[in-house]
Amino acid sequence: MEIEKTALDGVVIITPARHGDSRGFFSESWNRQRLADAGIDMDFVQDNHSLSQQVGTIRGLHFQTPPRAQDKLVRCGRGRLYDVAVDIRAGSPTYGQWVGVELSFENGRQLLVPAGFAHGFVTREKDTEICYKCTDYYAPDCDRALAYDDPEIGIDWGVSPGSAVLSAKDAAAPRLAELDTPFVYEAHP
Repeated sequence: MEIEKTALDGVVIITPARHGDSRGFFSESWNRQRLADAGIDMDFVQDNHSLSQQVGTIRGLHFQTPPRAQDKLVRCGRGRLYDVAVDIRAGSPTYGQWVGVELSFENGRQLLVPAGFAHGFVTREKDTEICYKCTDYYAPDCDRALAYDDPEIGIDWGVSPGSAVLSAKDAAAPRLAELDTPFVYEAHP
């Protein structure tokens, strides 16, 4: 299992080994002990799986507030997507900055998005499936969103203006300047 740090403290790219033969492949997408040995020790309690039928579907930027904040481990089950994490931790030297990585069925990469980061993705292929683990259960009263197109954040989604497929919630999400973040930066060793 390969673990790659990103420019945002705590956000990492995990690429599990794939063992293949003429039948296909086998991959351990999560191994608690191996990742704990690498300093990533999380108790996942919920798995989510969604399908986006159209190219250019954007879901996000989403997060849950304490006491129901979630760490997420995101992977692509089918198709291809561009996955994004945005730092929303007060006092962080990277507050408002983002990282993005392409996740696909073919590359097997995963993005670990800790609590204190907003998460979103855009589909690059039809019928793209995203699968992700969470360290807390979905809590509608703690569910929040940020505007995917906030110029202060400046994410390049690779989608033409006005052509993104959005939910009503995501289309109406507030900007970063309006966020009273409940998260506080703590440096990871």
